[in-house]
This record gives sequence, structure tokens and C-alpha cells, in this order.
Amino acid sequence: MAWEVTRTVHVRLDVPDDRKSDLHATNDRFQYCANRTADWAWRYPEEDCVTSKSEAENAIYDDLREETDRLHANLVQKAIKRATNDIDSCVDRLADDEDTSKPEYDTFSIVYDKRAATYHRDKVSLATVNGRVECEYDLPADPEGTPHGEYLLNDNYEFSTSTVHYDSDADEFYLHAAMEREIDASSPEKAEDSRVLGVDCNVDDHIAVTSTGKFIGNADHLNHQRREFEKRRASLQQTGTRSAHLTYQRIGDRFGHWSRDYLHQCSKQIVKEGVRHGCTHIAFEDLTQIRGRISDGKKFQQWAFRELQEQVAYKAEEHGIVVETVEPSYTSQQCSKCGCTLKQNREGQRFACLDCSYSVNADYNAAKNVARKLALKLQRGQKSPAGGAFCQYALESGIMTVNTTDVASDTPVSAERESTDKPTASAMGS
Repeated sequence: MAWEVTRTVHVRLDVPDDRKSDLHATNDRFQYCANRTADWAWRYPEEDCVTSKSEAENAIYDDLREETDRLHANLVQKAIKRATNDIDSCVDRLADDEDTSKPEYDTFSIVYDKRAATYHRDKVSLATVNGRVECEYDLPADPEGTPHGEYLLNDNYEFSTSTVHYDSDADEFYLHAAMEREIDASSPEKAEDSRVLGVDCNVDDHIAVTSTGKFIGNADHLNHQRREFEKRRASLQQTGTRSAHLTYQRIGDRFGHWSRDYLHQCSKQIVKEGVRHGCTHIAFEDLTQIRGRISDGKKFQQWAFRELQEQVAYKAEEHGIVVETVEPSYTSQQCSKCGCTLKQNREGQRFACLDCSYSVNADYNAAKNVARKLALKLQRGQKSPAGGAFCQYALESGIMTVNTTDVASDTPVSAERESTDKPTASAMGS
């Protein structure tokens, strides 16, 4: 089976001084098209918003070309697509009763595909309002082991639709080059070839715990950093000066970068654990079903869980690992050894089954239940003619083979080849 893998490489562009104004003018017109599209397509609350790119193009494309003095046709199309895609996301949030508003565009970000840009390994030619501008890449002296060497200069990767950004503080332009390739990945065609790594995400203690007993990240540290940021932000908002406003924006960007990088390190560990155990799938709880567990900093925690899952999926695809979600009911109350499901089984971070006396870290127990739910889901769609199908999920000390002929429901089998000792917590960032 072939997998499409995309990696983004940030590379500084050496833009001739006399052409920088052309890129700024191009961005102004690109953002104008995006804002005009958003103004036209945003109909809430009187009527349904327009999320169709083709409908928007049919209605306003010609006007936008004229209003922008014939901006490159593909750039106009990309601006329309950006706005309609963002409005589509807004509609989804409205459907979930989340606050949102019409998208607005005021930053430097231009989308270039191969019709508006010609990509080379050492330079790029970009369409502007004043013809093409050729920009060389500022590459490291020794690119080996860097994203530039692994993707940008790697002939196995091809350029895809990318974006150009501008750093006003440094007065530098950057290409966020999207590099794509197809890789052959062994994908299980039968349930008995599947092996699942379960992941339980948490709002406190560790960010994630796997069914192999790997404790990853420190949710308390992440939450502490968020609270400190929010206190500083509130203080700056009360100050109200321009200097405070600029500082407010700067620390917001800094915290966003830091938190994404922190989750990036966590996602790397999760994927590494899946690869180490030869897993074909990684299972998470369905985010849309776990809101009841989130109280403090609700929106932030939902963002962190979503960001972690997206980063894991992004990294896992290069290894041919599929990331899926399962319905999370009772994963924290069900004994992963005997199947007894009682609220009283869990007390804080300790799980002690009242039926079979199985005692283990509660998040580790939940991670095994998450893995087993996906294992059952996979095999139920792939039963053998004899009525049985097998699937495995990774545990701290080996694997467990799940057999649907032995399992009539989602209740775990009674025997499990593993230690009941609490796994050692080796938390990153703790």
C-alpha cells in the first residue's frame, strides 16, 4: 500500500532588495482577495455561510481579478480557497456551539502552487504583481541531518503547494516548503496482522500513557505554563498601552511556539513507542466524546489533545502506522484484566479491581482498554470463515492476542500475559 507523506521545511529566502516591495504588494492583494471572499461568504446568523470554493469563484473571481489589477489568477484562486476553507472550519465550530467569528486576514502569508511558483532544490521563482522574482535558498553549510537535507534536497521528495511568510522583526522572507513523497508501507490486510498501541490522554499528571506502560510528558507543567501566560496576559490587558499590546502579542506567540514544541516532543515519543513494538495502529479516545472530563482550561485542553493527536498522525504515517479513535466510555472504570466495570474500581491515579484484585496505575489500565477497543473494532470487520479473528495489542511485557470467538462484547478476556506491577513513570519534562 502506498502512503502520501508530507513534510514542511522552513527555509530563508534571499530576496533581492529591489524586489521586496513586489512581494509586499503581492501579499496585500492576496490578503485583500481572502478578506473580500470572507466578507462575501460569511452569512451567519441570517443564513448559511458559503463554504464551496467553486461557488465563490463563480460569484467573485472576475471581480477580484479586476480589483487587484490582474493579480496572478492562481493566487486569486488560492486566496478564495483559503477563505472558504476557514469559513468551513468556523461552521463546524458553530455546529459544536463554540464561539467563532468571520475570518480576517492581516498577516503576510501567500499560498503558491506550481502554477504560481517554479521550485528548484536551490531556489524558487515566485509570481508577483511585477513579474517573477527569483529567490535563492539560504541553506546550512552542512545540511546532513537537517530538515533541509532530509526533505528539501532529497530527490525522493517533490515540492507541493507551499507558503511564503515574512518576519517583520528580522526583515526576512521565508518559504514554508511542503515536500511530498509516496512510500511503501506494509498495511495489515487481515486482523491477525494488526497490532495496536493504546494511548490515554490526561489533563493532569502525565500528558499521555501508552498500553506498553510508557509515561509521556507532564500535563501539570503544561498547565502551569498556560496559567502563568494567562496571568501575564491579563496584566498587560489592564495596562492598555501600545507597548503592553505589543508585548501581549509577543508572549502569546512565544507560548504558542513553546507549547507546540512540547507536544511535538511528546508525539515523537508516542510514535517511537509504536515503532519499537511493531504496531500497525495507534488508538486514542475520540476527542468529541471526552469533553465531560475537561473542566479547568477546557478549550486549552481540547486544543492540546487535538494538537497531540494531529502531530502523532503526521509522524506515524511515515512509518505506515494508522492513527484511529475509539469511543471512550468506561475506559477508566473497566478492569483491563477481567472486564469488571465499576466506578469504585478507580480512585485517583490508582486502579484496583474489586472483582479480581488487579491493581495498577489507572491511566495505564485505561490505555490498555483503549488499545483493546480498537483491536476488537478491527477484527470484527475481518472475521475468518470459522468465525474467529485475532488481533494483538502491545503491552508492557509483550503482547495480548484478542480472539473474537472468546469475546461476545467489549469485555476483556480473563487471562492476560503481563505483570500487574505499576510501570515505572519516566516522564519527560517532570
